[in-house]
Amino acid sequence: MLARNAWEKRKLSEVTNLITKGTTPREKGGRGEVNFIKVENLSKNGNIFTTSKVSVSEHQGYLARSILQENDILFSIAGSLGRTAIVPKLVLPANTNQALAIIRLSTGCVEFVATYLSGEAIDRYIRRNPTVGAQPNISLTQVASLQIDWPSLHEQEVISKLFARVKDLIAATQRRIDDLEQVEKTLLQHLFDQSWRFNVYSDPWVKSKVANMAKENFGGGTPSTKKRSFWTGSLPWIQSSDLDKSNKYTVIPKKFISSAALKSSAAKKVPSNSIAVVTRVGVGKLAFINYDYATSQDFLSFSFLNWSAFFSVNLLTRVMEQMSNEGQGTSIKGVTKSELLAKSVLIPTSLEEQISIGNLLKSFDDLIKSTSNRLSKLELLKTSLLKNLFV
Repeated sequence: MLARNAWEKRKLSEVTNLITKGTTPREKGGRGEVNFIKVENLSKNGNIFTTSKVSVSEHQGYLARSILQENDILFSIAGSLGRTAIVPKLVLPANTNQALAIIRLSTGCVEFVATYLSGEAIDRYIRRNPTVGAQPNISLTQVASLQIDWPSLHEQEVISKLFARVKDLIAATQRRIDDLEQVEKTLLQHLFDQSWRFNVYSDPWVKSKVANMAKENFGGGTPSTKKRSFWTGSLPWIQSSDLDKSNKYTVIPKKFISSAALKSSAAKKVPSNSIAVVTRVGVGKLAFINYDYATSQDFLSFSFLNWSAFFSVNLLTRVMEQMSNEGQGTSIKGVTKSELLAKSVLIPTSLEEQISIGNLLKSFDDLIKSTSNRLSKLELLKTSLLKNLFV
């Protein structure tokens, strides 16, 4: 941890030239030449994404008190409290509404203050002191009275550089995940439309039905939640929220049921090495599960697979995406068992080609998972620094 000399306590009002907020534009429609920044335009990492506009005349007239300058700090004071961002030159000219406080420093390092405002100490204050109304909010008076630990300017700059480095690492890691997901999506498309093939395979693919993927399929059910004994067993009971679309090979169950629960409900024991597909709430999620389990009624599970397991996982991913796209423009509430099983698909006749395709796509899933784990560790590091440096 960084060496910490004695830090002073300063109220935010003591280190600023301006603490104000904007208002709602009179002109409706969100069109004009000037960026109009709202709370939802601030990301959790402190970036600003502009989507709305106001006219120059309103910017310089009715909204004149909230004209933003480069290096102003935006701090959300209504709705999602405590979001923070520094205004960069590239978004100017810009204005904002009453949900964001504008903080303009008279002294100190702007990056340090913005980082401090996103830290644990300020978060604790916000949780303890919201003004309760139609939505949580804090007043400009409360913002001005916020107490900040105030080190020397040199120390502020050192701390700011540390957090900037961590932020850059987080952003770079997220970009890598996005790139890997895009490559995997491209591979999925071209491998399954056969425009790309491994050069050792040339036999034509054959038409089949999803029903032929497995020897058996299982539905699910929910045991009575009124009987506590049903929920003290050892069989994992999977629900839609346990699945992550970005990780099709790892499911960490949160609930477990007993054998008595199986006998007293529609839940079924599904054998290991099956594929669980969400067909109702959370439709489209799926996972290969390498242990015995049961599911809620939102699932259809494929067991005793006839085709390569990893190939089948990705084939079902593509099938569910296609079924979702076919229903665009309507409210997708689910896919029936009969609809899914009747879906026509093309598959390689060679099991070896199926395995090659499945293994290649799983290698990307594994790489995305490991990169996502690195991202989680970096975000945890940032959180830890915020808690331990600003206490």
